[in-house]
Amino acid sequence: MRPARALIDLQALRHNYRLARELTGAKALAVIKADAYGHGAVRCALALEPEADGFAVACIEEALELRAAGIRSPVLLLEGFFEASELPLIVEHDLWCVVHSAWQLEAIEKNPLHSPLTVWLKLDTGMHRVGLHPKDYRDAYERLLASGKVGRIVLMSHFARADELDAKATSEQIAVFETARQGLAAECSLRNSPAVLGWPQAAGDWVRPGLMLYGATPFDMPQAHAQRLQPVMTLQSRVISVRELPAGEPVGYGATFVSTRPTRVGVVAMGYADGYPRQAPNGTPVIVAGSRAPLIGRVSMDMLSIDLTDVPQATVGSPVELWGKQVHATEVASQAGTIPYQIFCNLKRVPREYVGD
Repeated sequence: MRPARALIDLQALRHNYRLARELTGAKALAVIKADAYGHGAVRCALALEPEADGFAVACIEEALELRAAGIRSPVLLLEGFFEASELPLIVEHDLWCVVHSAWQLEAIEKNPLHSPLTVWLKLDTGMHRVGLHPKDYRDAYERLLASGKVGRIVLMSHFARADELDAKATSEQIAVFETARQGLAAECSLRNSPAVLGWPQAAGDWVRPGLMLYGATPFDMPQAHAQRLQPVMTLQSRVISVRELPAGEPVGYGATFVSTRPTRVGVVAMGYADGYPRQAPNGTPVIVAGSRAPLIGRVSMDMLSIDLTDVPQATVGSPVELWGKQVHATEVASQAGTIPYQIFCNLKRVPREYVGD
């Protein structure tokens, strides 16, 4: 069998969830949208359910997958519903729902519901993606209560730049939120992963850890709390070929690497069809046979090449870590000009194996 696989450490996942709770003293919704950022939503939910306060997903399709797997904990739809016809399903499956737009509020008012909803009412505090305008927020809150169809409201917003620890934008968003919620009797939720780790002044009753659950830092600099995270996914494979090249020889498509010395080239069963970033440049690190080695040449669909010249113990069959506990996903993403969120979500074809049940 092809040796490429993703090892998912569920004990590390639980550690990271507990860290979010420890740092905030708040209840925590584990964000497992996009198939738990490529880690497998159902298996991650089953691992966390005994201690999690609930889960958050993007849409009703993701929520129904959890319900079908027997997950009975609260599940929040972060984008709410996309059409009013979803409301009966939301009620039937006891899902929590974000309301971020006037049309969603109107749909709740107009549609008969046989059980009251739990609504997370989203305020646009400055990201300008979705969320109600501050001038409309109190009215929306009062209309939801007056509708008789809502049993509970949580007030929420989302930070645009919490991963920039020196940016004023987050403090400004907090101030907008605090002003808008004055006099509204409800729990609050502001903090995503970077805010859990780096913005203790963003108080609230609920937090929404996402990326940090999977052990990757959202910051581009060292941060004390982020250094306590444990990587959950280890993307691994093996060397399938080794060849010796003299100086002056190209490697891979487009000759983006040309050897400057006699070079020992290893080929690894891993490529962009597996989710490894094609744009990863020469020098992107891997761990092979226990030692660090650089990527050389362009990443192919199914294979990539590494320089084994300084790793004499490596040979055909040697294990390779593409990212994980020794080479962090954030480092690989940075080299490739992207973010760890994307490289996790891009994972495909590679089978997942779970440890730490």
